[in-house]
Amino acid sequence: MKFGPIRPVGVNFAAADLSGYSEPMTSILIVGAGAIGALFGSALARQGAQVSVVCRSDYDIVSREGYDITSPLLGNHRFYPHAVFKDVAECKTPPDFLILTTKVLEGVDRTALIRPAVGPNTVIVLIQNGVDIEAEIASAFPENEILSGLAIIGVGRSAPGMVNHQTMGSLNLGRYPSGNSPAGERLAALLNGAGIGCKLTDNVVSARWAKAVWNATFNPISITGGMLDTAVILGTPESTAFVRRAMDEVCAVAAAAGHPVHPKVVEQFIGSTKTMPAYHTSMALDYKYGRPMEVEAILGNTVRAARNLGVSTPILETLYALTKMIERKMRESR
Repeated sequence: MKFGPIRPVGVNFAAADLSGYSEPMTSILIVGAGAIGALFGSALARQGAQVSVVCRSDYDIVSREGYDITSPLLGNHRFYPHAVFKDVAECKTPPDFLILTTKVLEGVDRTALIRPAVGPNTVIVLIQNGVDIEAEIASAFPENEILSGLAIIGVGRSAPGMVNHQTMGSLNLGRYPSGNSPAGERLAALLNGAGIGCKLTDNVVSARWAKAVWNATFNPISITGGMLDTAVILGTPESTAFVRRAMDEVCAVAAAAGHPVHPKVVEQFIGSTKTMPAYHTSMALDYKYGRPMEVEAILGNTVRAARNLGVSTPILETLYALTKMIERKMRESR
């Protein structure tokens, strides 16, 4: 399937009441440009950013043909990055923003992965799952600003270089460990201008805990039950009650960690998930295709926080143990 090309276009400074002012093009490097990275990258390029990508498994096709993207939000299009790299070290000029969209996996040194491209003024943006994932990056790059982002989106790769955006499409973004910044506002303005709703938060750690209420329950349940989609998970009163209890445990951990979640969040998550078309979680899709799963970032860190804070989480502990069994079996079968 062929789509019309989308290439970077000039920013309309007059619309921003900046006539007569010349600003250099924003340079962005997306590391781990899979489905989310490609979709957000294409949105940023629409707003005039110079977007380059690092991708390994899709390198050959993306370097030749770009990304074919189907999206109800951005339309069906082909995205041609400014440059396509197979390794971060190939990027010789540090970007204004380095956006890391890889999975947070055991044994993967994210610091070493991005270090070759981080300059003194590079803003590091983490659009990744899990709680307590920023500290190691902030420690390794104490002079660089860290923006932490939580994508709320249903998107996946249907084939190499093919991105299928199904539903939703927004980002919560904030400076780590707290507060806002001109860099965050700049990135948010680019995304909002392209149609990706980007909401700035001055407490991104709390926002991560709020997202964990959904992530740390639906993801492990979806694989311990054997590739369950969201409709099946919430398909009976008993299963919905189980999900609710698991979510309540995450809320208890978040509160003990100093990041209480609004009391209506559990019911809002359950209600909104029921109204959406049935879909598989990211962990379920990784399980289906035999890919490494983000067990530790999504669930393990939550369970360890509960243990350290003395919070009882019997459901989460059970899900964690079962998920680790499944993960080990997957590794042994590769």
